[in-house]
Amino acid sequence: MMRIGIFGGGQLARMLTQAAITLGLETVIFERFADSPAGRLTRREVVGAWDDPEVLAHFAEQCDLVTLENEFVDARILATLEDRGVPVFPTAATVAVVQDKLTQKERIAAAGLSVPAFQGVTWPDEVLQAGKILGWPMVLKARRNGYDGYGNATLRNAEDIGPAWERLSKGGSALLVEAWVPFVRELAVMVVRGRTGETKAYPVVETVQRDHICHVVRVPAPLSLAEANRATELAVNAVRAVDGIGIFGIELFALPDGQMQYNEMAPRPHNSGHYTIEACVCSQFENHVRAVLGWPLGDVRLREPAAVMINLLGQRNGTVEPEALEAALAIPGAHVHLYGKREARIGRKMGHVTAYGATMAEAEARARQAADLVAI
Repeated sequence: MMRIGIFGGGQLARMLTQAAITLGLETVIFERFADSPAGRLTRREVVGAWDDPEVLAHFAEQCDLVTLENEFVDARILATLEDRGVPVFPTAATVAVVQDKLTQKERIAAAGLSVPAFQGVTWPDEVLQAGKILGWPMVLKARRNGYDGYGNATLRNAEDIGPAWERLSKGGSALLVEAWVPFVRELAVMVVRGRTGETKAYPVVETVQRDHICHVVRVPAPLSLAEANRATELAVNAVRAVDGIGIFGIELFALPDGQMQYNEMAPRPHNSGHYTIEACVCSQFENHVRAVLGWPLGDVRLREPAAVMINLLGQRNGTVEPEALEAALAIPGAHVHLYGKREARIGRKMGHVTAYGATMAEAEARARQAADLVAI
Protein backbone atom coordinates (compact mmCIF):
# COMPACT_ATOMS: atom_id res chain seq x y z
CA MET A 1 0.00 0.00 0.00
CA MET A 2 1.38 3.40 -1.00
CA ARG A 3 2.18 5.75 1.89
CA ILE A 4 2.06 9.54 1.62
CA GLY A 5 4.06 11.49 4.18
CA ILE A 6 2.58 14.77 5.37
CA PHE A 7 4.46 17.55 7.17
CA GLY A 8 2.04 18.78 9.82
CA GLY A 9 -0.74 17.16 11.79
CA GLY A 10 -3.51 19.77 11.92
CA GLN A 11 -6.93 19.86 10.34
CA LEU A 12 -5.64 20.07 6.78
CA ALA A 13 -3.52 16.95 7.25
CA ARG A 14 -6.50 15.31 8.92
CA MET A 15 -8.76 15.96 5.94
CA LEU A 16 -6.00 14.93 3.53
CA THR A 17 -5.71 11.67 5.45
CA GLN A 18 -9.46 11.11 5.22
CA ALA A 19 -9.25 11.59 1.43
CA ALA A 20 -6.23 9.28 1.17
CA ILE A 21 -8.03 6.52 3.11
CA THR A 22 -10.92 6.72 0.65
CA LEU A 23 -8.44 6.07 -2.18
CA GLY A 24 -6.90 3.08 -0.40
CA LEU A 25 -3.74 4.91 0.71
CA GLU A 26 -1.95 5.38 4.01
CA THR A 27 -0.49 8.56 5.42
CA VAL A 28 2.53 9.14 7.65
CA ILE A 29 2.06 12.22 9.81
CA PHE A 30 5.17 14.16 10.81
CA GLU A 31 4.31 16.64 13.53
CA ARG A 32 6.35 18.40 16.19
CA PHE A 33 4.03 17.34 19.01
CA ALA A 34 2.14 14.14 19.82
CA ASP A 35 -1.63 13.59 19.68
CA SER A 36 -2.21 15.84 16.68
CA PRO A 37 -5.65 15.81 15.00
CA ALA A 38 -4.23 14.01 11.96
CA GLY A 39 -1.90 11.76 13.94
CA ARG A 40 -4.88 10.12 15.61
CA LEU A 41 -6.11 8.85 12.23
CA THR A 42 -2.99 6.90 11.32
CA ARG A 43 -0.81 4.32 13.00
CA ARG A 44 2.24 5.91 11.40
CA GLU A 45 2.92 9.10 13.33
CA VAL A 46 6.41 10.58 13.60
CA VAL A 47 6.87 13.11 16.39
CA GLY A 48 9.88 15.41 16.57
CA ALA A 49 11.56 18.46 15.14
CA TRP A 50 11.30 18.70 11.36
CA ASP A 51 14.97 19.69 11.13
CA ASP A 52 16.25 16.81 13.29
CA PRO A 53 18.27 14.64 10.85
CA GLU A 54 17.51 11.36 12.64
CA VAL A 55 13.80 12.01 12.95
CA LEU A 56 13.64 13.25 9.36
CA ALA A 57 15.37 10.08 8.16
CA HIS A 58 12.92 7.93 10.14
CA PHE A 59 10.04 9.78 8.49
CA ALA A 60 11.53 9.47 5.00
CA GLU A 61 12.04 5.71 5.33
CA GLN A 62 8.30 5.22 5.73
CA CYS A 63 7.18 7.38 2.79
CA ASP A 64 6.77 6.74 -0.92
CA LEU A 65 6.04 10.41 -1.46
CA VAL A 66 5.87 13.52 0.73
CA THR A 67 3.55 16.53 0.75
CA LEU A 68 2.67 19.19 3.31
CA GLU A 69 -0.30 20.80 5.05
CA ASN A 70 1.41 24.15 5.56
CA GLU A 71 4.23 26.21 4.12
CA PHE A 72 6.07 26.57 7.42
CA VAL A 73 8.43 23.64 6.86
CA ASP A 74 11.67 25.11 5.55
CA ALA A 75 12.23 24.39 1.86
CA ARG A 76 15.78 23.23 2.67
CA ILE A 77 14.30 20.34 4.66
CA LEU A 78 12.20 19.37 1.65
CA ALA A 79 15.30 19.56 -0.53
CA THR A 80 17.04 17.13 1.84
CA LEU A 81 14.27 14.60 1.19
CA GLU A 82 14.53 15.13 -2.56
CA ASP A 83 18.27 14.49 -2.32
CA ARG A 84 17.43 11.17 -0.64
CA GLY A 85 15.29 10.25 -3.64
CA VAL A 86 11.93 10.88 -1.97
CA PRO A 87 9.51 12.73 -4.28
CA VAL A 88 8.15 15.92 -2.69
CA PHE A 89 5.15 17.85 -4.04
CA PRO A 90 4.91 20.75 -4.15
CA THR A 91 8.64 20.70 -4.76
CA ALA A 92 11.26 22.30 -2.55
CA ALA A 93 11.90 24.87 -5.29
CA THR A 94 8.23 25.86 -5.38
CA VAL A 95 7.93 26.08 -1.60
CA ALA A 96 11.13 28.15 -1.40
CA VAL A 97 9.50 30.78 -3.61
CA VAL A 98 6.07 30.72 -2.01
CA GLN A 99 6.93 30.58 1.70
CA ASP A 100 8.67 33.97 1.52
CA LYS A 101 5.98 36.48 0.57
CA LEU A 102 8.54 38.85 -0.92
CA THR A 103 9.99 36.26 -3.33
CA GLN A 104 6.44 35.06 -4.00
CA LYS A 105 5.33 38.53 -5.06
CA GLU A 106 8.49 39.02 -7.10
CA ARG A 107 7.83 35.80 -9.02
CA ILE A 108 4.21 36.71 -9.67
CA ALA A 109 5.14 40.22 -10.82
CA ALA A 110 7.88 38.81 -13.06
CA ALA A 111 5.23 36.64 -14.73
CA GLY A 112 3.39 39.81 -15.74
CA LEU A 113 0.48 39.29 -13.35
CA SER A 114 -1.21 42.15 -11.52
CA VAL A 115 -0.02 42.59 -7.92
CA PRO A 116 -0.21 45.48 -5.43
CA ALA A 117 2.90 47.69 -5.22
CA PHE A 118 5.26 46.18 -2.64
CA GLN A 119 8.80 46.32 -1.31
CA GLY A 120 10.95 44.60 1.28
CA VAL A 121 11.82 46.67 4.34
CA THR A 122 14.60 46.20 6.87
CA TRP A 123 14.06 49.26 9.09
CA PRO A 124 11.04 51.27 10.27
CA ASP A 125 12.40 54.32 8.44
CA GLU A 126 12.01 52.43 5.16
CA VAL A 127 8.33 51.90 5.95
CA LEU A 128 7.94 55.63 6.51
CA GLN A 129 9.61 56.35 3.17
CA ALA A 130 7.37 53.75 1.51
CA GLY A 131 4.36 55.60 2.85
CA LYS A 132 5.40 58.70 0.93
CA ILE A 133 5.45 56.64 -2.27
CA LEU A 134 2.65 54.11 -1.79
CA GLY A 135 0.36 56.34 0.26
CA TRP A 136 -1.63 55.53 3.38
CA PRO A 137 -2.98 53.16 4.53
CA MET A 138 -0.47 50.38 3.83
CA VAL A 139 -0.12 46.78 4.98
CA LEU A 140 2.99 45.59 6.83
CA LYS A 141 3.54 41.83 6.59
CA ALA A 142 5.90 39.20 7.91
CA ARG A 143 7.58 37.60 4.93
CA ARG A 144 7.25 34.13 6.44
CA ASN A 145 4.99 32.10 8.72
CA GLY A 146 2.09 34.52 8.88
CA TYR A 147 -1.49 33.22 8.85
CA ASP A 148 -4.98 34.23 10.03
CA GLY A 149 -3.84 37.82 10.55
CA TYR A 150 -0.95 36.93 12.86
CA GLY A 151 1.58 38.18 10.34
CA ASN A 152 -0.20 41.33 9.12
CA ALA A 153 -0.76 44.86 10.36
CA THR A 154 -2.65 47.70 8.71
CA LEU A 155 -0.76 51.00 8.92
CA ARG A 156 -3.10 53.98 8.72
CA ASN A 157 -0.47 56.59 9.47
CA ALA A 158 3.15 56.97 10.57
CA GLU A 159 2.21 56.52 14.23
CA ASP A 160 1.18 52.91 13.53
CA ILE A 161 4.64 51.89 12.32
CA GLY A 162 6.38 51.48 15.67
CA PRO A 163 3.92 49.11 17.41
CA ALA A 164 3.36 47.08 14.22
CA TRP A 165 7.09 46.78 13.57
CA GLU A 166 7.75 45.63 17.12
CA ARG A 167 5.04 42.98 16.96
CA LEU A 168 5.83 41.59 13.52
CA SER A 169 9.64 41.68 13.65
CA LYS A 170 9.95 39.68 16.89
CA GLY A 171 12.42 36.86 16.54
CA GLY A 172 14.16 38.57 13.65
CA SER A 173 11.31 38.15 11.14
CA ALA A 174 11.91 39.90 7.82
CA LEU A 175 9.08 42.17 6.66
CA LEU A 176 7.61 43.71 3.55
CA VAL A 177 5.14 46.51 2.98
CA GLU A 178 2.35 46.64 0.41
CA ALA A 179 0.08 49.32 -0.94
CA TRP A 180 -3.49 49.22 0.33
CA VAL A 181 -5.85 47.84 -2.33
CA PRO A 182 -9.30 49.52 -2.60
CA PHE A 183 -11.04 46.25 -3.41
CA VAL A 184 -14.77 45.75 -3.69
CA ARG A 185 -14.57 42.12 -2.53
CA GLU A 186 -12.03 39.47 -1.64
CA LEU A 187 -11.98 36.33 -3.77
CA ALA A 188 -10.25 32.98 -3.79
CA VAL A 189 -9.73 30.22 -6.32
CA MET A 190 -8.55 26.70 -5.59
CA VAL A 191 -6.32 25.54 -8.45
CA VAL A 192 -5.11 21.96 -8.73
CA ARG A 193 -2.21 21.08 -11.02
CA GLY A 194 -0.97 17.56 -11.54
CA ARG A 195 2.47 16.17 -12.23
CA THR A 196 1.50 15.84 -15.91
CA GLY A 197 0.58 19.53 -16.11
CA GLU A 198 -3.16 18.81 -16.10
CA THR A 199 -4.79 21.81 -14.38
CA LYS A 200 -8.27 22.49 -13.09
CA ALA A 201 -9.76 25.44 -11.24
CA TYR A 202 -12.65 25.27 -8.81
CA PRO A 203 -15.35 27.96 -8.98
CA VAL A 204 -14.36 31.44 -7.82
CA VAL A 205 -15.50 32.08 -4.26
CA GLU A 206 -16.11 35.23 -2.27
CA THR A 207 -14.48 35.27 1.16
CA VAL A 208 -15.68 37.44 4.03
CA GLN A 209 -12.75 38.39 6.25
CA ARG A 210 -12.76 39.94 9.71
CA ASP A 211 -9.47 40.85 11.35
CA HIS A 212 -7.68 38.96 8.54
CA ILE A 213 -9.54 35.72 9.44
CA CYS A 214 -11.92 34.09 6.98
CA HIS A 215 -15.41 33.82 8.46
CA VAL A 216 -17.62 32.99 5.48
CA VAL A 217 -17.08 31.56 2.00
CA ARG A 218 -19.78 31.94 -0.68
CA VAL A 219 -19.65 30.09 -3.98
CA PRO A 220 -20.01 31.06 -6.72
CA ALA A 221 -18.82 34.60 -6.10
CA PRO A 222 -21.22 37.32 -7.32
CA LEU A 223 -19.28 38.13 -10.48
CA SER A 224 -20.03 38.51 -14.15
CA LEU A 225 -18.82 35.69 -16.39
CA ALA A 226 -16.03 37.94 -17.67
CA GLU A 227 -14.91 38.78 -14.13
CA ALA A 228 -14.98 35.13 -13.06
CA ASN A 229 -12.93 34.19 -16.10
CA ARG A 230 -10.36 36.89 -15.30
CA ALA A 231 -10.07 35.66 -11.72
CA THR A 232 -9.66 32.06 -12.83
CA GLU A 233 -7.06 32.93 -15.46
CA LEU A 234 -5.04 34.95 -12.94
CA ALA A 235 -5.14 32.13 -10.38
CA VAL A 236 -4.12 29.45 -12.87
CA ASN A 237 -1.27 31.56 -14.23
CA ALA A 238 -0.03 32.24 -10.69
CA VAL A 239 0.25 28.51 -9.97
CA ARG A 240 2.03 27.95 -13.27
CA ALA A 241 4.42 30.81 -12.45
CA VAL A 242 5.70 28.93 -9.40
CA ASP A 243 5.55 25.53 -11.17
CA GLY A 244 3.08 24.35 -8.56
CA ILE A 245 2.02 20.72 -8.23
CA GLY A 246 -0.91 19.88 -5.99
CA ILE A 247 -3.73 22.07 -4.73
CA PHE A 248 -3.11 25.80 -4.29
CA GLY A 249 -5.30 28.42 -2.67
CA ILE A 250 -5.03 31.71 -4.55
CA GLU A 251 -6.37 34.84 -2.85
CA LEU A 252 -7.39 37.72 -5.10
CA PHE A 253 -8.82 41.22 -4.94
CA ALA A 254 -11.73 42.28 -7.15
CA LEU A 255 -11.23 45.95 -8.08
CA PRO A 256 -13.95 48.54 -8.73
CA ASP A 257 -13.29 48.48 -12.50
CA GLY A 258 -13.90 44.73 -12.75
CA GLN A 259 -10.20 43.84 -12.95
CA MET A 260 -8.53 41.31 -10.65
CA GLN A 261 -5.36 41.64 -8.59
CA TYR A 262 -3.26 38.93 -6.99
CA ASN A 263 -2.96 38.91 -3.19
CA GLU A 264 -1.31 35.71 -1.89
CA MET A 265 -1.12 31.97 -2.42
CA ALA A 266 -0.94 28.94 -0.18
CA PRO A 267 0.78 25.83 -1.63
CA ARG A 268 -1.66 23.42 0.03
CA PRO A 269 -5.34 22.85 0.78
CA HIS A 270 -6.92 26.10 1.87
CA ASN A 271 -9.69 27.27 4.16
CA SER A 272 -11.55 28.81 1.24
CA GLY A 273 -11.78 25.35 -0.37
CA HIS A 274 -13.31 23.39 2.51
CA TYR A 275 -16.74 23.72 0.92
CA THR A 276 -15.58 21.34 -1.82
CA ILE A 277 -15.88 18.29 0.45
CA GLU A 278 -19.67 18.20 0.11
CA ALA A 279 -20.40 20.84 -2.51
CA CYS A 280 -18.17 19.64 -5.36
CA VAL A 281 -17.92 16.34 -7.18
CA CYS A 282 -14.28 15.91 -6.07
CA SER A 283 -12.94 17.70 -3.00
CA GLN A 284 -9.78 19.80 -2.86
CA PHE A 285 -8.27 17.15 -0.59
CA GLU A 286 -8.87 14.22 -2.93
CA ASN A 287 -7.68 16.27 -5.90
CA HIS A 288 -4.49 17.17 -4.05
CA VAL A 289 -3.78 13.48 -3.48
CA ARG A 290 -4.54 12.71 -7.12
CA ALA A 291 -2.30 15.56 -8.31
CA VAL A 292 0.79 14.69 -6.27
CA LEU A 293 0.51 11.03 -7.29
CA GLY A 294 0.20 11.93 -10.97
CA TRP A 295 -3.31 10.49 -11.22
CA PRO A 296 -6.15 11.98 -13.32
CA LEU A 297 -7.77 14.96 -11.63
CA GLY A 298 -11.36 14.82 -10.41
CA ASP A 299 -14.38 16.88 -11.42
CA VAL A 300 -14.34 20.33 -9.79
CA ARG A 301 -17.94 21.31 -10.57
CA LEU A 302 -20.52 22.25 -7.93
CA ARG A 303 -23.18 19.66 -7.17
CA GLU A 304 -25.80 22.38 -6.56
CA PRO A 305 -26.08 25.99 -7.78
CA ALA A 306 -24.81 27.57 -4.54
CA ALA A 307 -22.88 26.70 -1.39
CA VAL A 308 -21.81 28.51 1.78
CA MET A 309 -19.14 27.56 4.28
CA ILE A 310 -18.91 29.16 7.72
CA ASN A 311 -15.85 28.78 9.91
CA LEU A 312 -16.45 27.69 13.49
CA LEU A 313 -14.20 29.84 15.65
CA GLY A 314 -13.63 29.28 19.33
CA GLN A 315 -15.95 31.43 21.47
CA ARG A 316 -14.23 30.60 24.76
CA ASN A 317 -11.11 29.00 26.17
CA GLY A 318 -11.42 25.43 27.38
CA THR A 319 -11.99 21.82 26.40
CA VAL A 320 -14.33 20.78 23.59
CA GLU A 321 -17.24 18.77 24.92
CA PRO A 322 -18.46 15.69 22.99
CA GLU A 323 -21.97 17.12 22.61
CA ALA A 324 -20.71 20.42 21.12
CA LEU A 325 -22.17 19.72 17.67
CA GLU A 326 -25.22 17.66 18.62
CA ALA A 327 -27.82 20.40 18.16
CA ALA A 328 -26.37 21.47 14.81
CA LEU A 329 -26.76 17.96 13.42
CA ALA A 330 -30.54 18.41 13.51
CA ILE A 331 -30.38 21.02 10.72
CA PRO A 332 -31.26 19.32 7.40
CA GLY A 333 -28.68 19.79 4.67
CA ALA A 334 -25.94 21.18 6.94
CA HIS A 335 -22.60 19.36 7.11
CA VAL A 336 -20.67 19.95 10.33
CA HIS A 337 -16.94 19.32 10.65
CA LEU A 338 -14.97 19.54 13.89
CA TYR A 339 -11.20 19.31 13.59
CA GLY A 340 -10.40 17.21 16.63
CA LYS A 341 -8.60 19.96 18.53
CA ARG A 342 -8.61 19.16 22.24
CA GLU A 343 -8.66 22.77 23.39
CA ALA A 344 -10.79 25.66 22.20
CA ARG A 345 -9.38 29.19 22.21
CA ILE A 346 -11.17 32.40 21.40
CA GLY A 347 -10.81 32.97 17.66
CA ARG A 348 -9.17 29.59 16.97
CA LYS A 349 -10.46 27.65 13.95
CA MET A 350 -12.23 24.66 15.47
CA GLY A 351 -14.26 23.44 12.51
CA HIS A 352 -16.60 24.51 9.74
CA VAL A 353 -20.14 24.09 8.46
CA THR A 354 -21.06 23.71 4.79
CA ALA A 355 -24.53 23.83 3.25
CA TYR A 356 -25.63 24.02 -0.36
CA GLY A 357 -28.89 24.72 -2.11
CA ALA A 358 -30.74 26.08 -5.10
CA THR A 359 -29.96 29.67 -4.08
CA MET A 360 -27.27 31.43 -2.08
CA ALA A 361 -29.84 32.63 0.43
CA GLU A 362 -31.07 29.09 1.03
CA ALA A 363 -27.55 27.72 1.46
CA GLU A 364 -26.47 30.51 3.79
CA ALA A 365 -29.55 30.27 5.98
CA ARG A 366 -28.88 26.57 6.56
CA ALA A 367 -25.20 27.06 7.22
CA ARG A 368 -25.76 29.92 9.68
CA GLN A 369 -28.50 28.08 11.52
CA ALA A 370 -26.21 25.10 12.08
CA ALA A 371 -23.14 27.20 12.90
CA ASP A 372 -25.06 29.10 15.58
CA LEU A 373 -25.88 25.81 17.30
CA VAL A 374 -22.32 24.54 17.62
CA ALA A 375 -21.19 25.13 21.21
CA ILE A 376 -17.47 25.81 21.15
